Amino acid sequence: MLELRDLVWLLLPVAAASGWWAAQRSARAGKSPSHEHNPVCFRGLNHLLNEEPDKAIDVFVEMLEVDSDTVETHLALGNLFRRRGEVERAIRIHQNLIARPALTSEQRGQALLELGQDYLRAGLYDRAENLFNELRQTKQHVPQALRNLLLIYQQERDWASCLQMAEELERHAGEDRSVEKAHYYCELATHANQKGQQKQAVGYLRKALSEDRQCVRANHLLAGIAAARGDSAEALLLLRATIEQKPDYLPEVLDEIVSAYRALGQRDQLKGFLQDMAARYPNQGAELHMVDLMREQQGEAQAIDYLSAYIARTPSLLGLMRLLELQCNRAGGQNDSLLQQVRSQLRQLILERAAYQCAKCGFEAKTLHWQCPSCHAWGTIKRRPLLEKQS
Repeated sequence: MLELRDLVWLLLPVAAASGWWAAQRSARAGKSPSHEHNPVCFRGLNHLLNEEPDKAIDVFVEMLEVDSDTVETHLALGNLFRRRGEVERAIRIHQNLIARPALTSEQRGQALLELGQDYLRAGLYDRAENLFNELRQTKQHVPQALRNLLLIYQQERDWASCLQMAEELERHAGEDRSVEKAHYYCELATHANQKGQQKQAVGYLRKALSEDRQCVRANHLLAGIAAARGDSAEALLLLRATIEQKPDYLPEVLDEIVSAYRALGQRDQLKGFLQDMAARYPNQGAELHMVDLMREQQGEAQAIDYLSAYIARTPSLLGLMRLLELQCNRAGGQNDSLLQQVRSQLRQLILERAAYQCAKCGFEAKTLHWQCPSCHAWGTIKRRPLLEKQS
């Protein structure tokens, strides 16, 4: 909320400008700048001093008669209130502006855009949507209207409408929205798959890949559908494709890749894959799966030796925690208690840290978001180094 002193400094220039405009209008009309406007100005200042900001705003807005000289002042004042969080006041100013018949078509379009943004900021999506659609129909401020409509439909999770707005933006503004469109198709596919409409879901995912060949999300979802119908070979092929597309996505699919190899009975191929991934992409989780495989095939001692040598070359918090876990299984007495305590504290430190970060705005998260909750960009949140997924 604006404090009283802020409103005084904000509205004093408006009051001064109002008096000046009133004087100029009187002079143009051949009248001397009489005192008829001064009482109104003093009444507004009196409201401010009595901590009645709403009444003060009404007075000053009333003094600023809407004409070609003052429209920009109304727009600027309303915009300022919106940016400072006083959305209700911004709405009142822009509504008052639109109600005046003296506006030109261009001025009315600008006022509608500002009022729509006020409604959007206030969470009144239906009202904002109506205004932005009116601007689309009158072909005024079309790119801005489309971008705002896109924000509304994303909030409402209306992915079909999001696709329509993205395509219109590509036509009207020349913007490349292929990455976003791919994610919209993925959202539609997820919803269809949840309803048991696998064929429709696959169709959406194919469209996602036609928009963005590097969409790992689409291939990951296709792999999940293949695995659900028992086609482990197809699932493995698609999961391996995600790594070729974006190697930093490896931790997100490792569990499923290991499960697919095991379902196919390909233990030797799994071992070769894990060795390759651990060498090419250190501390991304492949080494931890390798430890599990070595425990099964060669025993705990060999697994400990492997992991000790690995984290000596490439230090890793999760690798160290896994090593402590293995040592705890072998230790006894006081050492066992001490190792368990260290392992517990280390685990807590890892859990408290954000494992993901947006490459665009720096937003940190503990889980993967396809759309950044902060800057709303798609596909920009990545796993942070050395905080690989715990298997």
